Amino acid sequence: MSTRPARPGVATGRIESSRAGAGSPAPGSLYRVVTVVVLGSGMAVLDMTIVNVALRRLSESFGAPLETVQWTATAYTLALAAVIPIAAWAMDRIGAKRTYVIALVLFTLGSLLAACAWDAGSLIAFRVVQGLGGGLLQPVGMAMGMRVADRARLGRAMGLLGLPILVGPVAGPVLGGRLVDVASWHWIFLINLPVGALALLLAVRLLPEDAPDARGTDLPRLDVPGLLMLSPGLALVLYGLARGGERGEFTAPGALVPTLTGAALTVAFVRRALTVRAPLLDLRLLRDRTFGAAVRTLAPFTCGYFGAALLGPLYWQQERGMSATTAGLLGAPIGLVVGTTMQIAARRIDRVAPRRLIPAGCAVAALGMGLTAWQTGTADVAPWRIVAAGMVMGVGVGMTLMPTMTTATRDLPADRLAGASTALSINAQLAASVGTAALSVVLGWAGTDPAGFRVAYTVAAVLLALGTVSALRLPAHREP
Repeated sequence: MSTRPARPGVATGRIESSRAGAGSPAPGSLYRVVTVVVLGSGMAVLDMTIVNVALRRLSESFGAPLETVQWTATAYTLALAAVIPIAAWAMDRIGAKRTYVIALVLFTLGSLLAACAWDAGSLIAFRVVQGLGGGLLQPVGMAMGMRVADRARLGRAMGLLGLPILVGPVAGPVLGGRLVDVASWHWIFLINLPVGALALLLAVRLLPEDAPDARGTDLPRLDVPGLLMLSPGLALVLYGLARGGERGEFTAPGALVPTLTGAALTVAFVRRALTVRAPLLDLRLLRDRTFGAAVRTLAPFTCGYFGAALLGPLYWQQERGMSATTAGLLGAPIGLVVGTTMQIAARRIDRVAPRRLIPAGCAVAALGMGLTAWQTGTADVAPWRIVAAGMVMGVGVGMTLMPTMTTATRDLPADRLAGASTALSINAQLAASVGTAALSVVLGWAGTDPAGFRVAYTVAAVLLALGTVSALRLPAHREP
C-alpha cells in the first residue's frame, strides 16, 4: 500500500471513492470513444493546418489583401480560445456526449458555410462558427477518453487520443497543398463534410450516455464574471501575440494594447478563480504537485515544439526554393516518428516512473532540435540530414507530450477530469501561440538565411530543454 501523503487540495478519500465507483471500464467502451474522438479532433486539427497552406490562393480568389485573408486563420484561433474555457462547465451541465455532438455540429456547419463563402468577410465570419466547435472538440474528447479508461492503462488511451494533435500538423500541409494544387479552395472545407457526418453518426451511436452532473439543481451556475474575464482575455492575448509576431513589433499599439488588456483580464480571472467557490476553471488543480509539475513541463516544451513548426516550411520554401507540397512531404517522416514513438512511450508510462521517461524525452527532443539548428545553418546541406535531425527530435516529442498529460491526470478524481482537460488545452493553446510569435520575431531579427534559421532553431532547442527542469519534479515511482 502506498504511504504517500495526500496531495494539497485533494482529499485522499475522494480519490479512492472515485476510483472505486468507476471500476474497471470495458475495453470496448474505450475504443468506441477513441474512434469518435480521433475522427473529430483529427478533422479539426487538419483543418487548421490546411487553411494556413491555402491563404495565398484565398487572397487571389477573393481579390483581397493577404493581411485581410489571414484573418480566416486568426478568427478561428480566437474563437477557439474564447470557447475552450466553458468546456468543463458544459460537460457538467449537459453531459460530455451532448457537448461533443454540439461541437461536431458547429464545426461541420461552419465548414459548409465556409465552402459557400462569397467574400473574405463572410469566410472570416464562418470560420468563427468553425472555431466555436473546434475549441470544444479537444478538451471534451480528452475528458471522455480519460473517464472511460482504466487508470492503470491510461497512457495507452492518451497515446491514441493524442494522435490528431501530433500528426495533424504534418499531414495537413501535404493534404492542403494537394487540394489547392489539383482542385479549388472550396475543397479545403468541403472535405470536412463527409468526415463530420461520419463522426456525428458514430458519436450518437458509440459514445456512452452520460448524465449531467449528479448534483442536479445544486450544480453551480455558469461563472459569468469569470467567463467575461477569461474568454476575451485569452482571445486578446493571442491576438496581440499574433500581431506582434507578424510584424516583429510587440511594442506597436496594435499588438501591445490587446496583449496587455488580455493579460490584465486573465490575471483578474486568476485572482477570482482562487477565491470564489465555483470558478469557471478550477485553478486549484495547480496546487496538486504532480499536475502542477506536468503543466510547467508542457508549457516551455509545447512553446518550443509547436513554435518551431513554422520554421520548417519557411526554410524549405524560402531558403531552398521548394514547393509547399514538397515541404509538407519532407515533414511527414517527423510526424510518423512522433506518432510511432508516442504509442510506445504512452504504454511505457503505464509501467515506469514518469521521472525516468519524461526528462529523457525532453533531452532527446532538445538534442534533435539542436542538430536541426546546426544543419540548417550550413549552406546547401543535404535535405536528408535535416530530416534525420528532425526525426531525432520527434522521438523526444513522442516520449514527452502524451506521457506528461497522462501523468498529470492519472491520479485525479473523476469529477476533476473535465477541469483538468480544459486547463491542459488552454495551456497548450497559449504556449503554442507564444512560441509561434516568439520564433517569428527571432527569425525576423536574425534574418531568413541559414544563420537566421540556426538562431531560431537554437532558441526552440533551449525551450525544449527547459521542460527538463520541471520534469525532474514528476513522481520518481510508479505506484499501482
